[in-house]
This record gives sequence, C-alpha cells and structure tokens, in this order.
Amino acid sequence: VQLQACGGGLAQAGGSLRVSCAASGRTFSNHVMGWFRQAPGREREFVTAIRWSGGNTYYADSVKGRFAISRDYAKNTVYLQMNSLKPEDTAVYYCAAKAGSGIAYLLQRDTEYHYWGQGTQVTVSS
Repeated sequence: VQLQACGGGLAQAGGSLRVSCAASGRTFSNHVMGWFRQAPGREREFVTAIRWSGGNTYYADSVKGRFAISRDYAKNTVYLQMNSLKPEDTAVYYCAAKAGSGIAYLLQRDTEYHYWGQGTQVTVSS
C-alpha cells in the first residue's frame, strides 16, 4: 500500500490550500482515510477522517467548519480542502489509511491507522 501526499505549501492567514493523498496497492472500499498533522515540538494530532464507503466524515474541533475532507473513487484519492487558514494550522500534514471501518471515536487515534504517507508541509503566515 502506498499513500502519496502532495499539495500544501505557503498561504496567508485567511487563505486556502488543498492537499491530496493518492492511494494505491489495494482496494480501499472498506477503509477509513485520515489526515493528521504535526507541528514543530508538538505531538501528531488528528485533523479529519472519512469512511471510504458511505462517506461519513469526522473532524477535530479545531478545524470544524474550516476544513473539508472528500474522496474521489475514480482516482483513489482523498482531498483535504483547508479554508480560513490560521498560523496555528502550520504543520506537516500526513494522510493515513485504516483497514476496516473501525469505531468512530477511535478514529482520532493515530495508532488505529495501518498505512501512512510521507507528509506535506503547510505553512500559514500571519
């Protein structure tokens, strides 16, 4: 299984960015795809997740209403649209995949995920 994250970059506060994660190597119909982020000196934290089948989404309180996760079946790709960006959103963003549907409240735990992408930097200037 390979997860290839791309996108990100530099944005001003209040701006928008989109990162994507292309998945390959297996069928992801019974998977959960997630995004986590890690800022310098901080632990990795949950951002959002989506069930590949059904499309149920979950968000951290810190990004709710500003970020949106979506998936494209044909491209086997998951997107993270980030709007109203804040300097505190600055971090390396990682996509992850969990085999199986899992329990909703556990999807915020990075230990639940089996596969990880390489990370992409998002920097928000004030």
